[in-house]
Amino acid sequence: MNFTQRIIISMVLGVLFGIILNISSSILDFNINFLVEGILYPVGTIFISLLKLMVIPLVFVSIICGVSSLGNLNALRRISIKTVLLYMLTTSLAIIIALLVAYIISPGAGVNISAVAEYSFQSQSPPQFRDVIVNLFPDNPIRAMADGEILQVIIFSLLFGFALVLLGEKGSKISSFFIDLNEVIIRMVFLVISIAPIGVFALIARTFAIQGADVFLPLLSYSIAVMVGLLLQLSLVYSSLLFFSNRDFFKFLNSMRTPVSFAFSTASSSATIPITLDAVEKNLHVKKSISSFTVPLGATINMDGTAIMQGVATVFIANVYAIDLVFSDYLMVIITATLASIGTAAVPSAGMIMLAMVLEQVGLPVEGIALVLGIDRLLDMFRTSINILGDAAITCFIDKTEDKY
Repeated sequence: MNFTQRIIISMVLGVLFGIILNISSSILDFNINFLVEGILYPVGTIFISLLKLMVIPLVFVSIICGVSSLGNLNALRRISIKTVLLYMLTTSLAIIIALLVAYIISPGAGVNISAVAEYSFQSQSPPQFRDVIVNLFPDNPIRAMADGEILQVIIFSLLFGFALVLLGEKGSKISSFFIDLNEVIIRMVFLVISIAPIGVFALIARTFAIQGADVFLPLLSYSIAVMVGLLLQLSLVYSSLLFFSNRDFFKFLNSMRTPVSFAFSTASSSATIPITLDAVEKNLHVKKSISSFTVPLGATINMDGTAIMQGVATVFIANVYAIDLVFSDYLMVIITATLASIGTAAVPSAGMIMLAMVLEQVGLPVEGIALVLGIDRLLDMFRTSINILGDAAITCFIDKTEDKY
């Protein structure tokens, strides 16, 4: 049995065990708190912490290795521009797909608000665009690493790599050191991954034990619309990128099985960076000099799955409150959500803040977010899986476009 099969089995067992615990708690009045919070929670949290422990060192070292191996700054500038533009393009397409799907399915029409509004939402002020730009640049690289500010770490790593390139022969010894250090970090990643089946089981089981499968029922049309949007993003947008990259769509999916399993279990693109990098470089044979930049950046700013949620949620909330949206409203959703995906990239709970920004722009009640919070954790697992597939598809496309240079 290979590693991916063990992960999938752990996921399935986690779902079943979690649902059994949920049923035992609600029907048999069985106290599951000790199992859920006393065992599953610490095991899952430790696993996530170990994965995140690897992220900053891996991003820092791999970007330095990638930039120094490019050998010239023109290549890096070219790759950077293409990557950012492609991430923004796929996000815009994701929102358009979501709005079309939501318009057809019409989620929320006839939904009883009291049946789903069991949660509350505290609106937060989104960061100003000026502050977002300023905060991209660290004043203390050590603090940026300690705080897990991936965008700041990327900027510092790029500058460090630039300096090594400019040093020429003098920088080769330092570059060799980082190449060796990268190998050490990758070995550490595999040590952590070896306990993945246990961590995945704990994470999935706790999620379903707390929320159960019946959380989908009041929001069935909303859930279906989000899932259809995610599938269309994968089958239309990402498959097109792969087609122009001369890559087989199904072979691509097969190569990305392990990262998708991790993304689904952890609901964290950042925590999945080490596994995504490994799959992209070893299974898809993308050059490290490209993947070391595109994957960490994508894990931070590529929010295609979240964009789909925002598009569907906007229509859902409008339908629940019986508010008609006009063409200009849909256009505003596309523009706002695309820009917000960059602007809130490094903000905790970015998806909900982005949704609040979108709702305010089209005049919908922000408190309507409470209607979708109940199911957000489960759908987030699917959204994250799509996000990392988008990172990989764009990475393959960039790799192909660089063949002529």
